[in-house]
Amino acid sequence: MSKPSRPRKSKQPITATFQAKGHLIDSGLMSDALEAVQAAGASYRVVRLDIGTHRGDESQLELEVTAPTADSFERVRADLMSLGLSETETQDAVLAPVDIAGTAPEGFYSSTNLATEVRIDGEWLPVQGQRMDAVLVFEDGVFRCVKLRDLTPGQRCVVGFTGIRVTPHTSRKLQQEGGRFGFMQGGASSERQLTAQVAEVVREWRRVRGEGRKVVLVAGPVVVHVGAAPVLAAILRAGLVDGLLSGNALAVHDIEAAMYGTSLGIEVATGRPAVHGHMHHMRAINTIRRAGSIANAVQKGIVKTGVMHACVQAKVPFSLAGSIRDDGPLPDTEMDLVAAQDAYGRIVENAGLVVILSSMLHGIGTGNMVPAEVMTVCVDIHPAVVGKLSDRGSAQSIGIVTDVGAFLGALAQQLGVAVEKAPG
Repeated sequence: MSKPSRPRKSKQPITATFQAKGHLIDSGLMSDALEAVQAAGASYRVVRLDIGTHRGDESQLELEVTAPTADSFERVRADLMSLGLSETETQDAVLAPVDIAGTAPEGFYSSTNLATEVRIDGEWLPVQGQRMDAVLVFEDGVFRCVKLRDLTPGQRCVVGFTGIRVTPHTSRKLQQEGGRFGFMQGGASSERQLTAQVAEVVREWRRVRGEGRKVVLVAGPVVVHVGAAPVLAAILRAGLVDGLLSGNALAVHDIEAAMYGTSLGIEVATGRPAVHGHMHHMRAINTIRRAGSIANAVQKGIVKTGVMHACVQAKVPFSLAGSIRDDGPLPDTEMDLVAAQDAYGRIVENAGLVVILSSMLHGIGTGNMVPAEVMTVCVDIHPAVVGKLSDRGSAQSIGIVTDVGAFLGALAQQLGVAVEKAPG
């Protein structure tokens, strides 16, 4: 077994060549790479840059980087690899054993969500279950991503950066045929722009499901607050969604709206505070706790409308992840963080499209679980929230700055889903 390589102590300049292939110019990856080199105090020389002549052509880059010290080189190498560049000259990956359960060897390689290959015995092997913030474990001739807490003694993990090859994800910023499409990068979108953006999402939605992959929604309680729960429920009942991820609040206020017509004590229909409305969400929680589960409440006719009712009726898998601020919580809300993460992970397996509906916390958590090839659409009226997912490493995230109610209405229309007033 190879031993982990030690950090280089030499104070002499270190030179290495990195390569990348993809839509390097349009995606901004090339400029990001050059900035990363300079930020680390290193210098670069473009050895090769082949730019495609047509919109669909990929470019190829070879970049020679010279770092003044070992520490500077380690920083620039890590930054470039996180963007999707790889060293052109490398050896087999270095493996080291796990000696403490749930703890990786020192210097372990922490994965990104970019498609990754690892070299072993001169052969490049793809990593299975790609996700960010995982450890690369080699077992039974396969490399796979394993969460830190799931490591067991004796497993062999990749340490260092040797023998790692990462594929940059650059295609999403190339948009519709006939011209650059341009999802909203900032500012609230107009109705015309929103319609075009939703059309792009619907095209991806249909393509993904046509390939047998999942469409997963991540929704926050704002969906209920703005009165869009009936629209989301209609989309769920239409059988177009393969999983719903959220927290306690969405389900609580959805059930509150179904039982009392209020959300956080505010009448959904009028926007006026209801008499004793501040008690409604607690009474809703208590009712579901008495029934034993959301499904039981639906089956007993206690909950007759809404998002959670639609999930139960349409048999859409859902997971509610709890937090420290939750009231109740509902019996379906998973308050064990590890169990909640695992439940989310099971639902996003084989996902091809994730749509985040005004849910920053659960949206970022979900974005961290899926590989970069999974198109992730973040819808929020606040531009800062839309940009947050991208900032946290989900390079595939596309932001749509708009009211989530307007987005869901346009989505239902373009999916061909009729939204009827729920009975009762």
